Amino acid sequence: MRNNKGFMSEKKSVCESNVFEELYSEHAKSLYNFAFYKSGNSAQSEDLVQEAFIKMWNNCAKIIFEKAKSFLFTVANNLFLNQVAHKKVVLNYNLIGGKESTNESPEFLMEEKEFMDKLQKAIADLKEGQREVFLLSRIDKKTYKEIAEMLSISVKAVEKRMHLALKQLREKIGNI
Repeated sequence: MRNNKGFMSEKKSVCESNVFEELYSEHAKSLYNFAFYKSGNSAQSEDLVQEAFIKMWNNCAKIIFEKAKSFLFTVANNLFLNQVAHKKVVLNYNLIGGKESTNESPEFLMEEKEFMDKLQKAIADLKEGQREVFLLSRIDKKTYKEIAEMLSISVKAVEKRMHLALKQLREKIGNI
C-alpha cells in the first residue's frame, strides 16, 4: 500500500499488541469522557471503556486500523444504550410487578396495563433513530442539543426524528 508520499507502507493491524496499546493510549481518555457524558457515572464509564476495548481485541482481525476509533465509540454507545434499556425493563418490572396493594379498581389496573403494553409496543415499533431520540429526550431528559452532540447529528435532525416519532406515536395510541 502506498502512503500519500508514494512510498510503500505497511498496514497497521489492530491485533498487534503495540498497535492496540497505541489505540488505547490515544482514545481511552476521550472514550471515557464520551461514556461519562452519556452516563454521568464514573464507574459505569470505566466499564464501558474496558468492554469496548475488549470487544475490539476480540474482533481485532475484522477491524481496519483507520476505523478503530469509530468502532470503539460505536461499541461504547451501543453498550450504554443496552444498559439503559435493561435498567428500564427492570424499573418497569418493579413498578408494575411490585404493586402489592392498591386503591385502584381492577378495571383501571387492567386498562393501565393495556395502555402501557400499547405504549411500549408503539415505542418499540419506532425506527431506531426516532426511538433513540424519543427516549433520550423524554426518559433521560436530554436537550435536543445534548442529543445532537451524543449522536453526532444536527439539532435539526434531532427535531425531525422527534417530530416523526411523536407523529407515529399519536397515530398508534392517540394524543398522550
